[in-house]
Amino acid sequence: MKHEQFSQYLQPGEFINSDNPNVQKFAKIVSSGTQDDKQKVKFLYYAIRDGFRYDPFRLHFSKKEMKASSLLKRDYGYCIEKSCLFAAACRVIGIPSRLGFANVRNHIGTAKLEAVLKSDVLVFHGYAEIYLNDKWIQVTPVFNRELCEKLNVKPLEFNPDGDSIFQEYDESGSKFMEYLHQYGHFADIPYELFMSELTRHYPHLASQIQERDVFYIK
Repeated sequence: MKHEQFSQYLQPGEFINSDNPNVQKFAKIVSSGTQDDKQKVKFLYYAIRDGFRYDPFRLHFSKKEMKASSLLKRDYGYCIEKSCLFAAACRVIGIPSRLGFANVRNHIGTAKLEAVLKSDVLVFHGYAEIYLNDKWIQVTPVFNRELCEKLNVKPLEFNPDGDSIFQEYDESGSKFMEYLHQYGHFADIPYELFMSELTRHYPHLASQIQERDVFYIK
């Protein structure tokens, strides 16, 4: 890929704000101690996967709170926030990154979440894509190890040679996660599309989603 084609995946964005001093500090500290790009990305992957608990019950929808830098103020986040921080940190160390989104069905999703959503389809699940080893690979630094152990699912490990995105089965062999629709990849969070898809799929939550910085699922 030519250098100019990488520019949008290396420059800071509104949400992937890799120019933020706190994001830059985080990325440089976590990735220090090695000159190898694979190792640097690996360090970032595990720091974000396990350093911020996956929490789908406290959802931030304001533009301010969805920025990569905002996650550094908390110890929890959901898929888009964690993938956004990972993408931003990768850009800091010179690794091209972008975001991917999909609708997924979680076959062992919690009853509480499904009751509120009135669906077992999770809309706009987020993951990251990075350019490494002369190719794009899909990366999911989302579901922390502790959570996976509780769900009896193997955590997704970082794979520098291929995708790490698909937890299709749990440890017992039962269907765990199914990808239903891919939105494609983006240089930054497509905020308007994200919000419109949420309100289209969950119309009964539309007013709450639009009005709150933090949406609590109880």
